[in-house]
Amino acid sequence: MGLIHTKMLVHYLRHEKYRLLYNINSMRLLILVIVLIDFYYISAQEFTLPEDTEVWNPVPRIVDTFDNHAPSDAIILFDKDSLNNWQKINGNPADWEVNSNIFTIKPGTGDILTKQKFSNVQFHIEWRAPRLSGESGQNRGNSGIFFQERYELQILDSYNNKTYTNGQAGSIYKQFVPLVNASREPYVWQNYDVIFIAPTFNDNGSINTKANMTVFHNGILVQYKVILEGATTYIGKPKYDFHNNGSILLQDHGSKISFRNIWVREIEVP
Repeated sequence: MGLIHTKMLVHYLRHEKYRLLYNINSMRLLILVIVLIDFYYISAQEFTLPEDTEVWNPVPRIVDTFDNHAPSDAIILFDKDSLNNWQKINGNPADWEVNSNIFTIKPGTGDILTKQKFSNVQFHIEWRAPRLSGESGQNRGNSGIFFQERYELQILDSYNNKTYTNGQAGSIYKQFVPLVNASREPYVWQNYDVIFIAPTFNDNGSINTKANMTVFHNGILVQYKVILEGATTYIGKPKYDFHNNGSILLQDHGSKISFRNIWVREIEVP
């Protein structure tokens, strides 16, 4: 074979090689495109109608709500003229002063607590600090709400009243400082709305899940799902001890705090 024919053959073979490689790559690309289209089509077929993502069961139960009144499924702890749902720690009747749909701490008579015991709750209370001249810090309008008789949300006249910040109004006493100070001036009604999730315990009495609390003070978020480190203490670090459901306790700290419109809803958490 002559030189010219040899060169022509080499050129032809190179051309065929590149054409073959091109066809193979084109085929691979085509197969990939087909696979991707099939995958997209199959995925799209999972939800083809609006109804495919609609949930009809379970149906939430109906709770009627009202302006300035407890919801229909709430347990009314106080709204008129009776402390029948409360008692002293020793079981005797609560004897704080009741007048005109409010009740007021009678200093020195001791704490009172609900007769009913609770676990997880949504809780609403309205309270009013007295006007006190010459008092400051923790001596000005002091009380507290103890969930399960252990975990305290502080009540205090914190309007232009300096004190340690984990002891002011809206604090989880000695544990969490409120996000803001939403206090109103003395003798103006204030309110707390609280979500309290109780702790759970293992069979041996050790802590399983810690309590947490969310608090709105006068409609303002001041605590958000804070994880409590244990029961409230005045001195020392908080810790958990095994307990069952407990009452909601109002503290007599020597100040004439007034209360009204108290209700609670028992809630379940997943």
